[in-house]
Amino acid sequence: MGRLVNPDGVGKQRDRLMRAVTLALRELAGRNAIDTLTRDLVAFLALALNEVHATIDVTCLAWEKRDYWLKADQFRREWGWAGRMAEKLERVVLGDDWHSLPGLMADLAKHLDKVNLPKRNTLGTPWVGAHARLVAEREAEA
Repeated sequence: MGRLVNPDGVGKQRDRLMRAVTLALRELAGRNAIDTLTRDLVAFLALALNEVHATIDVTCLAWEKRDYWLKADQFRREWGWAGRMAEKLERVVLGDDWHSLPGLMADLAKHLDKVNLPKRNTLGTPWVGAHARLVAEREAEA
């Protein structure tokens, strides 16, 4: 029996999530009021960055099996911001700390400057219902 290859690896998943985060941040930048869509956008950013953070260890474990310790450590340092940013965005949404959002958006934009979006939106609107999903996940954890 042949080797099974997953064509949708964590690298591709991370790239897709980063494109969705970039698209959501652009949509959020055009908003000027805290309404349902704004809450969904910020909650989606938090959820997506949590998923990005989860892919980091999977990538690093594969390198550590091959004794690429330095490469794995460097990768963790480069992507450590995703988990920290997700926590801050969750605090904004769940703690109604909306005055800190513009600063977080600027910090997040610095990490997304190399993300290229396709000319037309092939991602849709993945943020619809994200606020309810985030609240449900946090209540289930508690």
